[in-house]
Amino acid sequence: MSDPYKILGVKPNSSQAEIKKAYRTLAKKLHPDLNPGETKIEQQFKEVTAAYDLLSDETKRAKYDRGGMNAGARPGGGSGASAKTSSGFWKAWTSARKKQSSNFSDIFDDDDADMFDDILRRHGQGDGGAGRGGNAYTVGPDVNYKLKVSFVEAAAGGTKRVTLSDGKTLDLKIPPATESGKTLRLKGQGRKGSSSGPAGDAFVEITVEPHDYFHRDGQTIKVEIPVTLYEAVLGATITVPTIHGNVSLKVPPKSNSGATLRLKGKGIPAMGGKPAGDQLVTLKVVLPDREDPDLIKLMQKWVEENGYNPRHKMRFS
Repeated sequence: MSDPYKILGVKPNSSQAEIKKAYRTLAKKLHPDLNPGETKIEQQFKEVTAAYDLLSDETKRAKYDRGGMNAGARPGGGSGASAKTSSGFWKAWTSARKKQSSNFSDIFDDDDADMFDDILRRHGQGDGGAGRGGNAYTVGPDVNYKLKVSFVEAAAGGTKRVTLSDGKTLDLKIPPATESGKTLRLKGQGRKGSSSGPAGDAFVEITVEPHDYFHRDGQTIKVEIPVTLYEAVLGATITVPTIHGNVSLKVPPKSNSGATLRLKGKGIPAMGGKPAGDQLVTLKVVLPDREDPDLIKLMQKWVEENGYNPRHKMRFS
């Protein structure tokens, strides 16, 4: 092996954090399972992994820096380490994921972990996984579920108690702005793997139930609210429901049926870089359910004195 510092692209005085960052970047780029059939890249990956094995170990690194370790030798000693392949990577990765507490697992963030887990799952189901070197194991199969949540739970976010097929119950976090068809992943909650292989995942597909009043349009929530004739004519302050709770809304005097008022920030919460939406309230003037003789007399008198035709500008052919 040539200079491990050059292989990782770091300086001899680099910190462990810098070395870890360099390896993380190269491992994501060069891993053989992400570059099938590329023998040169596979060789690069072996060299990068061997270099990290040396430099991440303070004792080995110090010995190398003192010149006590032959630059042509592999970390770990002899030809065994020089034969390091991606199966060795997967053995280390699986061990780290089981323990959830290894320097190896700390190299990668959650997104990287998901990526490597998915690769491992494909190999585990196809050819024995990291056991290709002789200790075969299989990642457990995934399990799929369907879950119905209310409009408000999906829009505002919340927690839903779910029971898995093995009888285990847990609280599933529903992110704000969840839509029907979204799938939530529960790591390690699938079936158990064989030969001490890691468990698969549980995938929960969400179906959002319709609401009697609310309707979603992107980040906006729309609702139609009935108002009385006198509230529309004289103006009023009314109570309006939102997914965040009830709020007060001022209805301006002389509001027509169909007028739309805006409740800023009362729509879908901010999520994924999108700002919080608004709630649009459309007014609907509603007459009393029961017949009101006094209202009828009032309207008859009012028509005689103030009658008008709101359709006079419309042309019918």
